[in-house]
Amino acid sequence: MKSLNREILRLAVPSILANITVPLVGMVDIAIAGHLHAIPSDAVPAAFIGAVSVGSLLFTVLYWNFGFLRAGTGGLTAQAYGRSKAGDARGTDSPGLILGRGLVLALGCSLIILLLQLPFAKLGLLLIGGTREVSRLAGRYFFIRIWAAPATLSLMVLRGWFIGMQDTRSSMWAALVVNGVNIASSLLLAFPLGVGFDGIALGTVVAQYSGLAFALAVVKRRYGGYVRGLAFKTCMSGTREFFSLNADLFFRSLCFMLIYFGFSAIAARYGDMALAVASIMMNLLMLFSYFTDGFAYAGEALTGRFMGEKDPVMLRMSVRYIFGWSMAVAFLWVAIYLLAGTPLLKLMTDDPAVRESARAFLPWLALMPPLGCAAFTWDGIYTGATSTKEMRNSMILAAIAFFGLWFAGRLVMGLAPSGNPSAPLEAGAMNLLLAAYFAHLLARTVLLSLRYRKDVLSKCPYFS
Repeated sequence: MKSLNREILRLAVPSILANITVPLVGMVDIAIAGHLHAIPSDAVPAAFIGAVSVGSLLFTVLYWNFGFLRAGTGGLTAQAYGRSKAGDARGTDSPGLILGRGLVLALGCSLIILLLQLPFAKLGLLLIGGTREVSRLAGRYFFIRIWAAPATLSLMVLRGWFIGMQDTRSSMWAALVVNGVNIASSLLLAFPLGVGFDGIALGTVVAQYSGLAFALAVVKRRYGGYVRGLAFKTCMSGTREFFSLNADLFFRSLCFMLIYFGFSAIAARYGDMALAVASIMMNLLMLFSYFTDGFAYAGEALTGRFMGEKDPVMLRMSVRYIFGWSMAVAFLWVAIYLLAGTPLLKLMTDDPAVRESARAFLPWLALMPPLGCAAFTWDGIYTGATSTKEMRNSMILAAIAFFGLWFAGRLVMGLAPSGNPSAPLEAGAMNLLLAAYFAHLLARTVLLSLRYRKDVLSKCPYFS
């Protein structure tokens, strides 16, 4: 159905274009860290790379716990859009009220984050481990970037709302503003202005508030009718219900946190080189996810819309078409990893030791996209259906698969942390860690595939 394919592409392409810049930000940050040896310092490139990785991981762990702000807002708004044909609903189903509740909740969560920043950072750095130098630099990074929290959480809500309103273009422009300003300001602050390592974090703060200002301007200009007259008290009245509805997404985010936190924390215990290689592999691994996420967002928007419209035929057709596009992305990235893995490593660092160590693990990258694309696409579809319990259960199973394989494999292989930050890379440990990550993707994909008919299709009122 050509019109459906056009609608999918209309929703997916802007998100893909925006997402392309997301890994670029991480790559630029690591590249800046990897070249900071040009600036007088008592640290080496591997320590800078590890510090950016650990500092970024702390924020990934922190913000994933609040991922329900985007996902919950997007799913609820998409269904409201379907029910009301562009937001004509009133009362608790109004898209404007959904946005207001999300922003109020985001600001409340931001306040909690800022109040608890010190114990969170200390606990996080303690659990991750790593060398004293890496921990010191990661702490500096964290305590600068943490002041972007109000903007970051508010942008989660706004991006989810734009997607739910079938307006991925506005979400794209907000993301492009954030990521473009982030790259430019981090480079400018780190090198020409001489701020050095701290400039990487400060550039992120500048970027987040720039993106928030842009997104709010878009809401005022394009969607003023939906938010005009909203009172703070009215928005506050529904935040408890909003949070309760998304409690499953919160626990799902905790499982995400455990897996990604565990990935870097495990690597850090095998030395700075293992942490640097794991950081680079994860950044390269996430490249395909930012492409397939575009179709996951399209699935979220269309699933919510057609459930709201009570149209099971279009719902089922949308899911089928979206998976077709997602699998095409998967096999494209299999080819890219096989043909261009070495040049991608060269973009990440000019340290020959780190590049050579990472090269041995490139085959793992080619195995991940088919399972990864399926898992991410299911996430979008289940989000649009607001089937949050099933999403939570899939991530619990994924966490069990990840840690179960790692600890069982470590016991069988007799692997033990070296305790020496300068120790050579342990190939067995890195292969096992990547296998555990693969297992978590497999668990997510299998469970959500098996539950699709019961937990998504059956929720559409006229499905038979």
